[in-house]
Amino acid sequence: MEPRTRLPVWAAALVGVTAGAVALGISQLVAGVFGGTSPVIAVGNSAVDLSPLWLKEWAIRTFGENDKNVLVSGILVVIALIAAGLGILSRRRVAFGTTGLYLFGAVGMLSVLTSTDSSPFAIFPPLIGAAAGAMTLSSLFRRLEPPPWAESQRAEALATAEREASGGRTAEGLAAAEREASRGRTAGTLATVEREASSGARTVPGAEDADRGDAPSYVGAGDADSGITHPDATGADSGEGRSDAGAEDADSEGPHSTTGSVDSGQRRTNAGTDEADSRGAYSDAGGADSSRGRTSAGAEGADSGGAHSGVASGGESAGAGRVERPAVMRAGPDLYAFNRRKLLTGVGVGLGVAGVSGVAGQWLSGRNDVSGARTAVAKALPTPATPLPPLPPGVDFKLPNLSPFTTPNHDFYRVDTALVVPSVDPKSWTLKIHGMVDKPIEITFDDLIRRPLMEADVTLTCVSNEVNGPYVGNARWLGVRMADILREAGLQADADMLLSTSTDGWTCGTPIDVVMDGRDALFAIAMNGEVLPVSHGFPVRQVVPGLYGYVSATKWVTDIKVTRYDLDEAYWTPRGWSAKGPIKTGSRIDVPRNKVKPGRNTIAGVAWAQHRGIEKVEVKVDESDWQIARLAEVPGLDTWRQWSLDWDFTPGLHTIRCRATDGTGETQTANGAPPAPDGATGYPTILMEAV
Repeated sequence: MEPRTRLPVWAAALVGVTAGAVALGISQLVAGVFGGTSPVIAVGNSAVDLSPLWLKEWAIRTFGENDKNVLVSGILVVIALIAAGLGILSRRRVAFGTTGLYLFGAVGMLSVLTSTDSSPFAIFPPLIGAAAGAMTLSSLFRRLEPPPWAESQRAEALATAEREASGGRTAEGLAAAEREASRGRTAGTLATVEREASSGARTVPGAEDADRGDAPSYVGAGDADSGITHPDATGADSGEGRSDAGAEDADSEGPHSTTGSVDSGQRRTNAGTDEADSRGAYSDAGGADSSRGRTSAGAEGADSGGAHSGVASGGESAGAGRVERPAVMRAGPDLYAFNRRKLLTGVGVGLGVAGVSGVAGQWLSGRNDVSGARTAVAKALPTPATPLPPLPPGVDFKLPNLSPFTTPNHDFYRVDTALVVPSVDPKSWTLKIHGMVDKPIEITFDDLIRRPLMEADVTLTCVSNEVNGPYVGNARWLGVRMADILREAGLQADADMLLSTSTDGWTCGTPIDVVMDGRDALFAIAMNGEVLPVSHGFPVRQVVPGLYGYVSATKWVTDIKVTRYDLDEAYWTPRGWSAKGPIKTGSRIDVPRNKVKPGRNTIAGVAWAQHRGIEKVEVKVDESDWQIARLAEVPGLDTWRQWSLDWDFTPGLHTIRCRATDGTGETQTANGAPPAPDGATGYPTILMEAV
């Protein structure tokens, strides 16, 4: 199928990308107005939920905490490519492109409707955005396509040429007609221009035919619009007063109009004809037939282009006045060439609308910012009922590049499924506890902070952490004991799981026996002496020592259903992870990094076995024996522990390994295993060089 428009592929792709950008910008604006979710984020959340386990692990391993930014960027790139494709497809029919945009709007609507926090207005952002994109695509193509009359005019001219060719035109006349047809100009159009240009002059012979729609071909006189002298006019020379082109062989029996006569129903032209009609000579269309003789009207008034006016009155020359031409004169391929200026201005306006609406949508969404609420909570942050003592001396070796005992809040690892961090106002926050309980309860944030608060030093670890990986951190948490609140609700004897739910719909399954065994499991409201950062669960999150985060550390927690593992399952369980996730004994080598100088250097790192404690760390350099490392002090069993060992390195490459032994006497296994389904195993190993 031939493209409907002559718009280049690159220009059509640019139009498509512009339409896609407008769709995204408008949808962001509508989401900001209605407080909904941007379709990009909704699609991203769906992509996270539907991604296979191996892909998620690869993303975390490859991009770390930037995996969400990479995902959103990838979605935008895919949308841009698809939008470009829809623009190219619209070259054949714009309806194809607009239909594609509406289909993507439907995908966005499906994504937002399937999210757990969708509202009745959730469909508006993708729907209105798709409509805006479709309107942009249609309007830009209308702006850049040739006018509707261009194609019909060209077809009419070609049809006229074919009719004349079938009437016995000479090869030369037929070529001239084809050239006229390529200009997209019909003979009727030229006759009309001649009549308008000769206002007040004698009517051109044959004009009556033109008025009746039976317009003769006007070949042989200069083109009144374009200033081009037709090659078939044999007697038009701007420098001489010459007789009509066909007058050389004419007899004098009677004058004939050059515009053509009808012979046996056939229309004829005098252009390129040197033969005389036995019944009379042809006179120029603009010539005057009088007693003073005949001269071409263009002989005296030819313009610099050599075109004859072809109009005279009373035998006087019409060259005294120049014929006015239209301001826009386009023919042939020019009729179908797109206007680059229109393209650039249209695209610029479209991208401007997309940018402004997107920024406005972000600003409107920012109305839910909880920075002010965090500040208010920080000013009134309660003190613990029984504060922990200061950290004991010797908990931190303070070695360069060694992880500090307390991880700063801004350095604490973050692994979650939220593409956009939820903003939860503590004034509207509630925690519901229901399910297999004697008395369902619901508490507000004010109720929570009025309860006795306690502090706990706890190290958190992500199950996605590779051997020697970075997803582990330690903090001092402030909160309310989970066990105390659960006892108020009255746990039923056969319940064995707490199914906690985040405000963004993520769920987590925590073993009840672990929470209730006396360890410092908290509904935390602060870490390291500060109100929880928004990205770490403000206003309330769970902290449970001894369990990987995916089964314990619910951020932005709002609901807890007391249930059983055989009745319910949490988010990660059907995606290939173990239902229960006790932390395995682990360790990491922090220093040295890459290269050291030969001689004595320090090897150091951290080890963890929450709620069991670390009793020993051993280090092996190359093929030497295992060496026992020095251990730092710790405030309890639920934190990691620093270790170090001094070693004399000889020049060259060296392999360093370590292993930890927990308080129960269990030592890390040498058998390597990936994080899924319940945590990675193996000896941490690095390769370094002494030079």
